Amino acid sequence: MDVTVVIPVKNAGNLLDKVLSRVFEQKTQYTYEVICVDSGSKDNTLDIIKKYDCKLFQIKPEEFGHGKTRNYGASKGTGTYIIFITQDALPATDTWMENFINAMKLDKDIAGGFGIHYPYPDCNIPDKRDLKAHFEGFGSDNTIYYLEDWERYEREEGYRHLLAFFSDNNSCIRRDIWEKYPYEDVDFAEDQIWARKMIELGYKKVYCPFAPVYHSHNYSLSSYAGRYFDEYKGLYKLHGYRMAEKLRKNIIPMYKHIKSDWKYILSLKEGIGFKIKWMHYSFWRNHARYYFGYMGGKYCDYSDRKKAFLDKHISQQHKQRRK
Repeated sequence: MDVTVVIPVKNAGNLLDKVLSRVFEQKTQYTYEVICVDSGSKDNTLDIIKKYDCKLFQIKPEEFGHGKTRNYGASKGTGTYIIFITQDALPATDTWMENFINAMKLDKDIAGGFGIHYPYPDCNIPDKRDLKAHFEGFGSDNTIYYLEDWERYEREEGYRHLLAFFSDNNSCIRRDIWEKYPYEDVDFAEDQIWARKMIELGYKKVYCPFAPVYHSHNYSLSSYAGRYFDEYKGLYKLHGYRMAEKLRKNIIPMYKHIKSDWKYILSLKEGIGFKIKWMHYSFWRNHARYYFGYMGGKYCDYSDRKKAFLDKHISQQHKQRRK
């Protein structure tokens, strides 16, 4: 088998039907299998999976982990390459898989790769802009990244982020490498932790803009506190990165970010109601980003009692595990 596609699922809804349909419509020379790992769905997810030639494995909700569940799914397959996508990542073309594997074959030292994300048509305005800019920063052609300069790597935060970025919403890794270095059992950023380790070991990664998926979210404003808390908690663990050592130092960057968003929103050829809606969204989302992101970055400095309180009352990952 050439490729194993692994999809962790839980209460995926009807979008999963579209995702699986698109996966099985791929025009490719490569043989492939699709493995779904369900962690306690209560909706029609299992019925959707049974419509397709998938291998279905079920685990208890409390057994789910971003790293260990993907390891489990990968272990059930035999493909030379392992593609990870999420239940809401819709392959955007019927050559997605073909192009992905071809990119992986460009260099014998490539351990893994990631593909571009397109925003869904209904994606919120700031994310639509940011997704486009983010992936354009990796290049317009298949691009191989590796650690060329250790001194720069130690010194430059942005260079470390560039080399470590990896996304299991749309990724591919070599099975022989994964067998030596499986994902760690962590709450957050299992993909970037793995990619950083591979880069530091001397392997390469490839960015493939010709293997696109649609993937974006329209989270409620109330959910961003927990999401940014977890994100920056993970960034500190991965890169030692914090927004600021003191909360007051976040005020100016926060309002610069809001100003940038508003300038972009006001430049759009839309009505005033549309612009007010997204300016309001940007204002409160950035407040959540800079306040709760600061708290997540300082997490390691807190007492065990405070950590337990924050995990219970703020962390999105904690709530998901409890469910």
